[in-house]
Amino acid sequence: MKPQPVIRDERTLTVENSSYRWAYFLLTFGLLAIVAYRSFVWRESNWDLLALVILSGVVTSLYQGANRVLSHRWAWMAIATAGVAAIIAAVLAFLRLS
Repeated sequence: MKPQPVIRDERTLTVENSSYRWAYFLLTFGLLAIVAYRSFVWRESNWDLLALVILSGVVTSLYQGANRVLSHRWAWMAIATAGVAAIIAAVLAFLRLS
């Protein structure tokens, strides 16, 4: 008896991509939580873990941009988010020096 071929349709691909999205969110926010905990509780520098979070976002953005699936709204939101993050980082750095 021959094994049945696996049928891969649009629904299968959508479910797989959705599961990858959830796994990516879990890993990214888990790393962010670890970085925050170690920074605030243990007073450790965690640039290596934070770099993983940032680089994973850059890689996905570059891939999606190369395949032209990003919108102008997305670009403005990314710029605004980076700006707000820079302001918060500057305030936290200033408060830590004080």
